[in-house]
This record gives sequence, structure tokens and C-alpha cells, in this order.
Amino acid sequence: MYSTYIFDLYGTLVDIHTDESKKILWEKLALFYGFYGASYTAGELQTAYEALTADTSDINEKVLQNAHEAHPEIQIEHIFAKLFTQKGVSPSEELSVHAGQFFRILSTDYVRLYDGASALLADLKSAGKKVFLLSNAQRIFTACELHALGIDHYFDDIFISSDFGIKKPDPGFFNQLIEKHRIAKDTAVMIGNDGRCDILGARSAGIASVYIHSNLSPDEPLPPADYILASMDMSALHQILLLK
Repeated sequence: MYSTYIFDLYGTLVDIHTDESKKILWEKLALFYGFYGASYTAGELQTAYEALTADTSDINEKVLQNAHEAHPEIQIEHIFAKLFTQKGVSPSEELSVHAGQFFRILSTDYVRLYDGASALLADLKSAGKKVFLLSNAQRIFTACELHALGIDHYFDDIFISSDFGIKKPDPGFFNQLIEKHRIAKDTAVMIGNDGRCDILGARSAGIASVYIHSNLSPDEPLPPADYILASMDMSALHQILLLK
């Protein structure tokens, strides 16, 4: 049995769908910016946002297709701050964060736990296990979503890529968690739905892995995980994590 469990979030514990192309999103966000003196049309604001994010490096096809990742190698609030400064407005840090969070709310069609996710985390904690989150994500989005979903208290620590400037599958991201908590690698397992980021990343860091092919998994060959679930099945995952 393992004693340390490292979870991915979106597509592993949480099901989410976001759409940054919605016309109403940019109309409402432009209105928000206008409230603070930064006057944009909806189209102008969308174009400015896309130009700023396109300049932030490492924008690949997977990120573009999975907007819930929201350019995890950067701190997205800096983009929303620049959208103010381009119109001659000097925003507070709080205002930039709130603009980003309003954007997230407008772009999110739903965010919800997979059935059985909360119970699995609770059972791991009851069994005395260490439980961590390692997510390619934005803190200003993800911390709030974890709290709203009621699962933030299950984690012994939460590592979000925007805080570190690196993301999975970089082994350095895994190793920062491992080193901070002095985790023996042979006692740890990574659970995720992305073959490259979660499974190959864990392998490069020297830890075991469980792959779940969920509705948010990339279209890719099955990765070389220690355990593979062909579909989202929390009962089967529970059996692997607590009985093996």
C-alpha cells in the first residue's frame, strides 16, 4: 500500500467545461473593465486578451483546446492587470484578481466533482494517508473552486503550477512537492488523467502512477502507468488506492 497520494485535479477529481469564445463573456467583461475606467468593446477586449496570452510562451494545442488549464505557466492575474494598464488604468492587485475571477465565472459552463471523489479523499484521510494536489492551473481560479466544491481541506498541501512558473510533466514540479514534504518516492503514487503530464511526469520523477481515462483525457495512446482505468470509475480507483 502507498502512504502518499498525489492527485491531479481537472479530469481526475473534478469535471469542468469552460468556453472562452462566448460572445456574452466578452460583453460582460468589457462592461466590468468600463466600470473602472478601462473602456473596451467586447471584440477589442477579446483581441487584446488573446494577444497577451499568445505572448506568454509555451502555448500548445492542448492548452488551447483545454481552457480550464488557462496558461498554467504564468500568473493569469498579470494578464488582467495589463488589460487595465493598456487603457491607462493602474489597477490594484485585488482588482486584477477579481477581473480574472469574473472572467473564470463567465467562461465556466459547469464545475463539479466526479461521483465518489469526495468520499475517496475522505477515506484516504481516515486511513491516515498523506494527500496532495499537484495541478496545472491558476491559483486565482483553482483555490476558489476547491473551496466551493468543499474538498480543499482534504489536502495536506496544494501545489498549483502558476505559483511555480513550471508545470507537469516537468519533474522539477513533482520534485518540489517531494522535497518539501520529504516524501519517500517508493511510498508515493500519482493519480491523473493525462498520459503525458501526469503519468510520464510521475515516471520521470521516479514515482508510481494510476491513469484514469476520463472525459477530459487527451486523445492519446494508453500511457505506461502502474495501474490503468479505462474510464472514470471511483469505486475501482478506491480499490486500487486502498487495497493494493
